[in-house]
Order: sequence, then C-alpha cells, then structure tokens
Amino acid sequence: MVTDAVVMRQAVEGDEAWIVARHGAIYAAEEGYGPDFPILVAGILRAFWRDLEPTRERGWIAEADGLPVGCIFCVQDRDAGEGVAKLRLFLVEPEARGTGLAQRMIEACMDFARDAGYRQMRLWTHQSHVAAGRLYARNGFELMESTPTQAFGVAVIDQIWQRAL
Repeated sequence: MVTDAVVMRQAVEGDEAWIVARHGAIYAAEEGYGPDFPILVAGILRAFWRDLEPTRERGWIAEADGLPVGCIFCVQDRDAGEGVAKLRLFLVEPEARGTGLAQRMIEACMDFARDAGYRQMRLWTHQSHVAAGRLYARNGFELMESTPTQAFGVAVIDQIWQRAL
C-alpha cells in the first residue's frame, strides 16, 4: 500500500528502463496494447533526453519506499509553438491509484509549465482511460478532439485535451 510518504524527484536518464517496462506491462494488462506501445514510449524518452531544454521541460518520478510508483513529463509541444506545453508519459502504478498521487503529479506538472512561461497545456490519451479523463476534467482540461483509430493492436478512440495555464 502506498502511503503519504511518496516523494517526487526529477527524472534522470537511468529511469528509462522502468518507465518503458511499466508502460508496456500496465497498458498490455489493462488495455491489451501490443509491443508497439513500449517502443513508442522509448522513442518519446529518447527525444526528451536529446532535445531537453531544462528550464522549459522536466520529468518526475514518484517514489514510495524508494521504489517508483509513477511518472509524468512536461515538454514543449514543438508542433504547436513556444507557448504550448505537452503533458506526456503520465503513469500511476495500480497500487498508488486512489491515493491522491495522480492529482499531486498533475499539479506539479502544471505548476512547472506555468513557471516556465507556457500559456497552454495539451495531452493525448485514449477514451478508455476513464479515470484519467475525469482527473483532466477536474483540473480544467477540455476535450478538444476525439477520433476512432487503430493503435497498438487494438481499436481506440484518440483524445486531445487542452487547458489554458
């Protein structure tokens, strides 16, 4: 059981193995995603470390008893321009869900984005992530797009959420 003793620290390059492995395992178990998903996660992380602007981009690892239980990243949306941040790679381990950790993580990410000068934050998810969608809505995100597609070996509905900062 995860307690209040969760600490959030800045992500480092050595965290990649855990981030990729846990995204792959959790999404395979909960969503039926195939092996293309952890490959996508690894690519996102490679681009993050390659293009990192430390004053404008950051990743966090949440730890309980020294073990990772979540991650979240704030990156510049290079397609949308300087003023738009992208929330990426948001994951909370099943045993840490319902503890308030996800709220704490999203607040840290949005606070960082505001302090870094972003005016908006966007994210991409799937409609099947119902609890995440409720969390985004509670935090002022609005659903901007919803598109049925095939991804990672399953039928999904891509969603783009956005909010002003």
